[in-house]
Amino acid sequence: MIKGEPIIILLVEDDLAHAVLVQRNLEVFRVANRVVHVKDGEAALDYLFRQNDFADEAANPLPHLILLDLRLPKVDGLEVLRRIKEDDHLKRIPTVILTTSDAEADMGKAYLYGACSYLVKPVDFGKFTKLLESFGFYWLAWNRFPELDRH
Repeated sequence: MIKGEPIIILLVEDDLAHAVLVQRNLEVFRVANRVVHVKDGEAALDYLFRQNDFADEAANPLPHLILLDLRLPKVDGLEVLRRIKEDDHLKRIPTVILTTSDAEADMGKAYLYGACSYLVKPVDFGKFTKLLESFGFYWLAWNRFPELDRH
C-alpha cells in the first residue's frame, strides 16, 4: 500500500444503527479511511465483482478490508464470504465477520470459508464501542494489507 493512501473498508451491514456506530468508531483513529457501506449481501457481491450500480472500477476500488455481517437480506453473509474466498483476486482481501451470532455452526463455517476473524457484537453499547476500538486499533494501526490492484 502506498504511504498516505486511504484504507478502504467495505462494511456489509443491514442494521443502520450498527453501521453508524462502526463508522464513527473507525473515524476516531484518524487514519485516512474510506468506509463504503452496503446494506445487503447482493450489494456486497455487486461491489466486489463490479456489477450493476458498482460497475465503475475507478469510483469503486476494491477494499483493503471487508467487515461482514452474517444475517443479511438477499444473500446471506456466509454465502458472500464463500464467493469472495473462491475468487482468485478477491480471496486475498482480509474478511472479518462482525455479527450478533455466536452460534458454533456459523463460526465454524466462517473460518472454513476463509474468515480472518470472527467478532460477536455485544448487546451492551459500551462493550460494542470497546470492541470496535480494539478492532480499529489492531486493523488500522498495526495490521499491514497486501498489495492488490484496487481498480
